[in-house]
Formats: sequence, C-alpha cells, structure tokens
Amino acid sequence: MKKIVLLILMTLLMIDVNAQTTEDKLYHPEADAKTDIGNIITKANAEGKHVLLQIGGNWCKWCVAFHKKATENDTLKSILTNKYITYHLNYSKENWNEDILASLGYPQRFGFPVFVVLDGEGNRLHTQNSVYLEEGKGYSTKEVLGFFNNWSATSIDPKSYPSKNRSK
Repeated sequence: MKKIVLLILMTLLMIDVNAQTTEDKLYHPEADAKTDIGNIITKANAEGKHVLLQIGGNWCKWCVAFHKKATENDTLKSILTNKYITYHLNYSKENWNEDILASLGYPQRFGFPVFVVLDGEGNRLHTQNSVYLEEGKGYSTKEVLGFFNNWSATSIDPKSYPSKNRSK
C-alpha cells in the first residue's frame, strides 16, 4: 500500500514539475532571435502595431512574474494583444544574444526583465527599466498599463493629436 501511495505521489510530483517546466519556458536559447525578430517586425508593420521585446531568461523570477501579470490580467492582456507583437529575447549562459543587445543599445544594463519597444520598421523607440513598473513583490497594473499605452503605435502617431495648423 505504501508503494502505491508513493507511486501516486511521485506521479503527481512529476506532473507538477513538467507543468512548471513548460510554463517557465518563455525564453528559448536555441532560437534564431535575429530571424524571429525580423519576422515579428514585418508582422507588426503589417498590423499597425509595435514590437515589445521582453529581455530576460527562464532563470529570472521577475521575468516570469511580469509575463504572468501581463497575460493573466484581462486589461493588460487586451492592450498587449491589440497593440503589440511580443517576443521573449533570451539572455542566459546558453545564449547571451550579444549582437542583438548591442544593436539595441545594451538594455541589459537595467537588469531583468528589461523591455525594448520597436516600431514597425524595427527602430528602437524606448527602453523600459522594469523597476519602474514594480509594486511590492510584483508589478503595478497601473504602471504597466501606462507603459503599454504610452508606447503603442497609436500613442505616438501624430494623427492622434490635434494640431493648431490642421484646424485652420
């Protein structure tokens, strides 16, 4: 009987570990990030969106926490889905992606996660230090929402703002 209980517990533990491993695999060191980002920029351009690069690694609990916050909060998820194409750029001993980070102005200097917003042409518009989005032991919905809204394609489109010259 003890063996059966032990076997059941081991099976449940393995299921939990496998679920955790899958969930933690936000970042893929084996990916060809340069090609992936190029494809995402093309897609963002076609859809009138910006690209949000979340830079970090599966080793980073704050990176996983941000992803959970952004995808489990309905308001944040909606803004993220409607205004951005997101890519998790790996930074780990398996693949530092040094060339890409150099081309982005070394955003890793801010710690992890760090976010880089690109327009539909691949131009870097903003680098966001995630510490300004934190609240307590997590992330502030208000601050993350502000970040998402302030750097979306519509927020920096001149047509979104009335001009004194256009109204004459």
